[in-house]
Amino acid sequence: MHVKLSLRNLLALAALAGGLTQAAVLPEDRADVLYHHYEGGGVTVEGPSVLVRKKVGESVSVAANYYVDMISSASVDVLTQASPYKERREQKSLSVDYLHGKSIYSAGYVNSQEPDYQSKTAFFNVSQDLFGDLTTVTLGYSQGWDTVGKRGDPSFAQPVDRRNFRIGVTQVITRNMLLGLNLETTTEEGYLQNPYRSMRYLGPVSGTYATGPEIYPRTRTGTASAATIKYYLPWRAAAEGQYRFFTDTWGIRAHTAGLEYTQPAWGKWIFTGRYRFYTQNAATFYSDLFPSATYQNFMARDKEFAAYTTNTLGVGGSYQFPLFFASQWLKKGTVNLNYDHIMINYKDFRDLRGFPPGTVIPGTEPLYSSNANVIQLFFSFWY
Repeated sequence: MHVKLSLRNLLALAALAGGLTQAAVLPEDRADVLYHHYEGGGVTVEGPSVLVRKKVGESVSVAANYYVDMISSASVDVLTQASPYKERREQKSLSVDYLHGKSIYSAGYVNSQEPDYQSKTAFFNVSQDLFGDLTTVTLGYSQGWDTVGKRGDPSFAQPVDRRNFRIGVTQVITRNMLLGLNLETTTEEGYLQNPYRSMRYLGPVSGTYATGPEIYPRTRTGTASAATIKYYLPWRAAAEGQYRFFTDTWGIRAHTAGLEYTQPAWGKWIFTGRYRFYTQNAATFYSDLFPSATYQNFMARDKEFAAYTTNTLGVGGSYQFPLFFASQWLKKGTVNLNYDHIMINYKDFRDLRGFPPGTVIPGTEPLYSSNANVIQLFFSFWY
């Protein structure tokens, strides 16, 4: 069940479909067919995605996307709090871009469904070129209406409302350098916790612990600011640096930094290498082990709100293959393969597997860490 991942995925899709950072040029007509596979920490997520873009006249472009996640989970949370499960998530979206002068207006709708979570999101973006097309300013807004369910309890249905405001500026600094600045704020209200998770606290008997339901605040506001700088190198390569800072009303402070290098080769190949570092502190109401069941008003043990760091190494390659079957409407095609290895280390979340209550002193279990591998294979066709 993806209470926190849902909005993140939908906003990423909104940015892709709505053209948040492009200049006043409509997206090219193309079709992408993707297969993605994530495996790590006892969780496997895989499935296909199809994205199609098509211009209608000179001023309108329409995009449609169909995305599937097939999820199986026997993660550390599931094994210590519930039973392993499998489920399927489907996401469908439709967006429209309208070009008027040096402005692009974009609007779209995204619908995502899984057995215990439903999400609906509408978004609107406007992008304007200024100062001789050297500056592009983008404004955007998204509104989400989610419903949290619970497996085995058809009567359980809790609403969540989400709003996202964003602004971005892309500036040509020199002939070879681009700078992008982005700021976004997200507000959430409703049932923001996971109905399957529980927190733990010291038991009445020394050396034991007990568990109880998590209790979250019903509102949350987060703000993220980001800067990206891209430099085109003399030998037809490009280097990119990224930094992002996130803060929210739950006390989380997070930093993300990344580097990426892109190198074309032999006319039809493009290779990329990347590194990403992420770190965050724990939410104010998070603890791996609370002193008592009524220690404070809000209590959670979700590892996503713990203090942790991740290091991600990735490589990718793209090849423009010949279209022996090309016709007047099919221009070119590429095959793309990306691989990322993610290393996650938690600073205050402990691995309880193999340590039932009473076997070790609570709070002395080993800290949890995990590795994950992400593979994306997709084909793109321009027509």
